[in-house]
Amino acid sequence: MTLAPGTEILRYAAFTADPAGGNPAGVVPDAAGLDDAEQLAIAARLGYSETAFLRPIGDRAYAVRYFSPLAEVPFCGHATIASAVALGERLGPGGLRFETKAGTVPVEVVAGGDGVLSATLTSVEPSVEPVADADVTEALDALGWSRTDLDQALPPRIAFAGARHLVLATATRERLADLAYDFDRLTRFMTGLDLTTLQLVHRTAPDVFHVRDPFPVGGVVEDPATGAAAAAFGAYLREIDGVRDAELTLHQGEDLGRPGTLRVRIDPADRLIRVSGAAVRIPSP
Repeated sequence: MTLAPGTEILRYAAFTADPAGGNPAGVVPDAAGLDDAEQLAIAARLGYSETAFLRPIGDRAYAVRYFSPLAEVPFCGHATIASAVALGERLGPGGLRFETKAGTVPVEVVAGGDGVLSATLTSVEPSVEPVADADVTEALDALGWSRTDLDQALPPRIAFAGARHLVLATATRERLADLAYDFDRLTRFMTGLDLTTLQLVHRTAPDVFHVRDPFPVGGVVEDPATGAAAAAFGAYLREIDGVRDAELTLHQGEDLGRPGTLRVRIDPADRLIRVSGAAVRIPSP
């Protein structure tokens, strides 16, 4: 693949301050000269779960598209955090506006006392819907799980905050840690329901969760830290558990050797969900 001269491709790890942790994302700060095929080819070459392609459209405003190695997705949280931090390093902390295929996503970049930048994205309008019992059975069969593995206090639902995710809660941390699924079968199932990931969760405290996200529809076995799913999960927990004012801590990536931390804010002032995390540049290979 031959790219236009000057095409810049950055690599960041999101939801971590360690380049070896969190979820790697590609960031192309100015993709104005790239067509769809070129963007997909860059995402496939990088091999990360997503790469964000930005096109400046105004003062601290960007049109953003997200590509996995296999296809475009409407929204990606970790690549949004990575892109915002990359821009914050160049433009300084402050507000940004991302126009995505899922809608407008405001992002705020702040500098920590250690000099590491972090960002908070505000979701599009979220929603939660029931899932058919037969679909739950198919998902469990593809995962190699049974209904006895599930936490009955957190029933299955499909949640949306820019992309669709099936939320399945496990009763034990051990069940969550032991993830070995049928890649092709789960891909077919997810494609049929237009799901981006499965949001697999285990609750360890009222506001603390361990999570994992299979992502076979993107050509990736598992996403190490999933901001879009975290936002959707915030909406899910508000509806299912009645949470109206809380900050959740989601631990993800530990089982992959890439630990990351996602902060999810459920605010009583509105229905939107806010997801925060640090990001750091990955040295060029």
